[in-house]
Amino acid sequence: MPLPTAVAVDTSPIQGNPELADLDPVWRAIVTESRTRANDIHLPISVAYAERLCDAYPDADALLVRVTTLLHDTGWARVDETKIISEGFGGDWRKADIRFQHERYGCDIAREVLPGLGYDDAFIERVTAIIDGHDTRQVSHSLEDSLVRDADRLWRFTATGIALASGWFGLSPAEYARRLRSEIIPELLTDAAVQMAVAELARAEALLKTDLLS
Repeated sequence: MPLPTAVAVDTSPIQGNPELADLDPVWRAIVTESRTRANDIHLPISVAYAERLCDAYPDADALLVRVTTLLHDTGWARVDETKIISEGFGGDWRKADIRFQHERYGCDIAREVLPGLGYDDAFIERVTAIIDGHDTRQVSHSLEDSLVRDADRLWRFTATGIALASGWFGLSPAEYARRLRSEIIPELLTDAAVQMAVAELARAEALLKTDLLS
């Protein structure tokens, strides 16, 4: 059962918060890593969702959730790029070795980038503990872990996410939207994420006319 929240959930269209500029140095440090697998689109949208999820769960360590979400997929930049689609999104993709690889490389990048930006060893270990397994581990180990996992999934429900990810999986937007509803919504760990996903998917389906282009 998804984790409930007593806070009213913002399900309006996702947008960035220009007042939150504290992570700008981290963004600048991973420009190169953002160029692989559309991370320069995926990561900003995911962080925006992470920030909204933190609003819904104020007991969470928001800095940990935001930094980890920002870095969680940077490891894709160090795997064999020719295999990302064929292995990472084909067949039994959830168990593909390349997904384990991108988690390990993501931890390496976090350990390289964060110390010089003033983050201490204890914080960095908490970041890497979540990155290591965010795609492949079956269970969440903490509230922050759950929020990162949900933020990673929520971007898929936007029209932008559907446009990109449907191509990765070789599906039409309508087929991918149905997959989101049947497979991904049940995987969400928090009620706030479920509310956001349902609202965003409805908007995306209307915009992309998936009822007609199915």
